[in-house]
Amino acid sequence: MSFESSQSIRPWAKAMKNSILKGSMPPWHADEPSSAHLARVRALDPKDKATLLSWLEKGAPADQPFNLKPPASPTTWQLGKPDVILKIPAAQIPASGTLQYTFLVSKLNLTADQWISAAEWKIDQRQVVHHINSFVRPPGSSYVKQAPLDQLYVATREERAARRTDEREIDRRELLLGYEPGYVPQTWGEGRAKLIRAGSDMVFEIHYTANGKSAVDSSELGLYFAKTKPIERVLTISPADSNLAIPPGEPNYQSHVTATMLDDAKLVSLQPHMHLRGKAYRIDLDQTTVLNVPSYDFNWQTTYFLKQPIPLKKGAVLSCTAWFDNSPNNRFNPDPTKTITWGDQSWEEMNVGFMEIAIPATRDPDIVKLSGTTRPAGGR
Repeated sequence: MSFESSQSIRPWAKAMKNSILKGSMPPWHADEPSSAHLARVRALDPKDKATLLSWLEKGAPADQPFNLKPPASPTTWQLGKPDVILKIPAAQIPASGTLQYTFLVSKLNLTADQWISAAEWKIDQRQVVHHINSFVRPPGSSYVKQAPLDQLYVATREERAARRTDEREIDRRELLLGYEPGYVPQTWGEGRAKLIRAGSDMVFEIHYTANGKSAVDSSELGLYFAKTKPIERVLTISPADSNLAIPPGEPNYQSHVTATMLDDAKLVSLQPHMHLRGKAYRIDLDQTTVLNVPSYDFNWQTTYFLKQPIPLKKGAVLSCTAWFDNSPNNRFNPDPTKTITWGDQSWEEMNVGFMEIAIPATRDPDIVKLSGTTRPAGGR
């Protein structure tokens, strides 16, 4: 729908009013206490909400003509022209069928370490892109080692899970940036960046989903180089529960995972991740709630950035608690008669607490102990 004029809005006035009253629009799912310390909050101010509802109840009259500037096209880089653009080769998406994770290994040809101050997705066919993760794969990593260079490749679960027994996760792969519905480009902040070590590759983990119409996707990832060496290095941590076993008909199944800090750091952002049975999500720092999402929505997987980073002391515990509704009352539930376990597809489930932390740029990044997972959390 168009918001360019009062005339274009008027036919949608009733639908807009209902969406605002239900709280489904604007799409913001953190509760009010959590939102107080979050940036770019999309929730309506109570006064603005009352004004808008009053106007819609009157049929959206044009007391004063107005013309709103359309938002920037999704074909435009929101953060400006990138220093490097990594292109995903044209992928043929069928109209139907179950699609497995597709991988692409792109050679970066970096002869020296490179700090990345920001990265941005430009998604070509949003209607068929379930998610894309971009992982930095350091030299010598075991991660999807058999995958060919610069070719779309479906790796088996065994290939994806393979790793050396002495390999630290930071030496295997590191999440640079993920895309999912609700994604909004965002920098990591002044003086912060992510590191790509010399000789590293970029591994794209792509999940396409058929939607009844065939398509060809050619998405891109833009990288922005830091102009000066950062003060802090940003890392992604992702405690996950791969032991999910949600009973049939269970309306309130609970899953719990933690991340314990082995050194001081700062919390920069948070993103809960579940699938269609996701009901609610909460992230606590020790005994204090940092993020509470009482009504999780798989269609809007928001990354919540903090206005100011929260200090994490050595020994601090970040706890991620997820609730799932596998009952017939969940209108998104594909099948309430089955026991649901961890899996890639949306009709399976995940509990992943994606969180970005910042540490001094020169510190060893291996500073987090995760619990609640026996499998690396790769999907979204």
